[in-house]
Amino acid sequence: MAFPSSRILVSLPFPRRVFKEASRTRIATSSLIRYYAIDASVLDKLKTFSNQNIIPRLPIPTLQETTTRYRKSLAPILTSEEYDRASVAIDDFIRPGGLGEVLQERLYEIDKSEKYNWLEKIWLNKAYLEWREPSLINVNWWCEFRDPVTGILKENPQKGQITDFQTNRAAGFISNLLNFNESINNETFPPESTRQGPLCMSQYKNQFGTTRIADSPADRIITSWPTTAKHIIVLFRDQIFKVQVLGEGNARVPIKEIEKQLRAVVEQVDNTNSTDFQRSVGLLTGEHRDIWATARKKLESLSPENKSTLEAIDSSLFAVALDDYSTDTNIDISHHNLFHAFNGRNRWFDKSLQLIVQSNGRAGVNGEHSPADAVIPGRIFDDVVSKEPVQDPDNASSSISLLPPQLLKWVTDSSIDETIELAKPKIQAAIDNVDSVLLHYYEYGSDWLKSVKLSPDAFVQMALQLTYQRHYGQPTATYESASTRAFLHGRTETVRSCSLESVAFVKAFDDKDIPKPQKLELFQKAIKNHLEYMISASTGKGVDRHLLGLRTQIQSDEERAQAHIFTDPSYLKSMYFKLSTSNMSPGDNFYGGFGAVVPEGYGVNYAIGKGNMKFSVSSYKKATETDSTAFRKTLKNALDDLRAAL
Repeated sequence: MAFPSSRILVSLPFPRRVFKEASRTRIATSSLIRYYAIDASVLDKLKTFSNQNIIPRLPIPTLQETTTRYRKSLAPILTSEEYDRASVAIDDFIRPGGLGEVLQERLYEIDKSEKYNWLEKIWLNKAYLEWREPSLINVNWWCEFRDPVTGILKENPQKGQITDFQTNRAAGFISNLLNFNESINNETFPPESTRQGPLCMSQYKNQFGTTRIADSPADRIITSWPTTAKHIIVLFRDQIFKVQVLGEGNARVPIKEIEKQLRAVVEQVDNTNSTDFQRSVGLLTGEHRDIWATARKKLESLSPENKSTLEAIDSSLFAVALDDYSTDTNIDISHHNLFHAFNGRNRWFDKSLQLIVQSNGRAGVNGEHSPADAVIPGRIFDDVVSKEPVQDPDNASSSISLLPPQLLKWVTDSSIDETIELAKPKIQAAIDNVDSVLLHYYEYGSDWLKSVKLSPDAFVQMALQLTYQRHYGQPTATYESASTRAFLHGRTETVRSCSLESVAFVKAFDDKDIPKPQKLELFQKAIKNHLEYMISASTGKGVDRHLLGLRTQIQSDEERAQAHIFTDPSYLKSMYFKLSTSNMSPGDNFYGGFGAVVPEGYGVNYAIGKGNMKFSVSSYKKATETDSTAFRKTLKNALDDLRAAL
């Protein structure tokens, strides 16, 4: 999924630290591809992380490469006067002996001292951990699993009750997640690769037993590999339980034993008077990060029991939320339960993976974004969901004894109680502001697009450009996420999808005076340009991460006097992504979404199947200029019209 890159603009200070980088990373991509092209059948026989030592380090582009591409990306979104002023700032930045060369040398020095790559810590801190607004909606993503293969959900379960179908399906998912975790621990999951070579597998170590810890001035991430925990946490009616799911030596139990553990949680809560319930501390994971960090420290200081509770939550393999209600089977409604639970209750938004199962059996995940990018949990979910109906693991034994679920208790005081109460209306207001809808489009998909020799991803990006142009009569800065896992500990780079070529195409497409062959020619040029940018971004030659790295190296006395490239309004405008997008194809087993990254923008996630396309479109109701339902309609019409034209 797309990270809200615009947030860097408001959370990125100019630190005084000086970092280092290695020039040896500047290796031509073509040579890397030739050297590391390995047959996939060989990779399948290797251990999960066995290729890590041959994966190259992320290169640092030259100043000329980045500023040339940056300058081109400014042209479609700036006026001629704005563009001329920005060009002067760029020229000043890259002049011989100028600030650009100084900052570039500092990046080279960073890479000499960093174990994996020059960008890893910069990106993690600036894009995520230093961001202080709530992770709920702003950072966390959601995905909804396909319904059971039979298509049957539990019909009209009574509100307030848990169903057998629900706990059975949840137990199956838990067992499959344990299978996947075991394959990462034991390195039996095959290393991934493309035709160009192996991909970095490090992010798989950051999914199980992983939690974002609220702290100040920046959050932290805790994780372990191989994972050592034998428990998960289960949330039911805001009560949190430590639930053992593995025996000694990580011994496995049948699914029915996991289901018994879930039923034991439900029975314990059902048999507890609601006046004796533990406080809804989980709500605070949806609060402002500084408020939650202060409250978390206070909880730890109040009682050793709180420390033990937090440790059990933080170290758990993953979270499972059982909801005693079901949303409408309409997916336009049901996905909101995964996005934010309608009120932020019965969740722990700091867990990397949080499985959510409603009483009718509909299921999905809410995930914290900082430890890994969308492709990693996506691969996990594809595996987990594709193996329904779930079978017991081969080594499962009913003789293994699991400890009964343990209710995790809180010791609170008046300040914690007040913080929780104050959080409720703020979280509700943020949730009520979300405008999120889905478009499941079945007219065509990747099979037809490939038959007319089009890149499915580039096609969808141009469809979104056409949609925005039709909807607003102008282009906008657009973000698409590209993976840089071809490099050691690579994460993502931005593809700036709005280009001179895309603008020329979308303006021509609805012009009746332009002949169809000319429109198609402009369309092909826009597609070609997009693919070129995607290749550049995926091979470490994008604009945004390099500019971010350079910017972080500016010292306070250099900012006002020399950093004109960053202080010019064009920099902000080029990163103010009113259209933030991410591809999670193919979407056969799940689809997902995320929040818009600017107040008057849209967050669009899409999954391209063989015969369909699934989109989620989110925006904010307080922004008078956005309307997700209207934008969805424009998008559908654009998809229809492009099919007719092609």
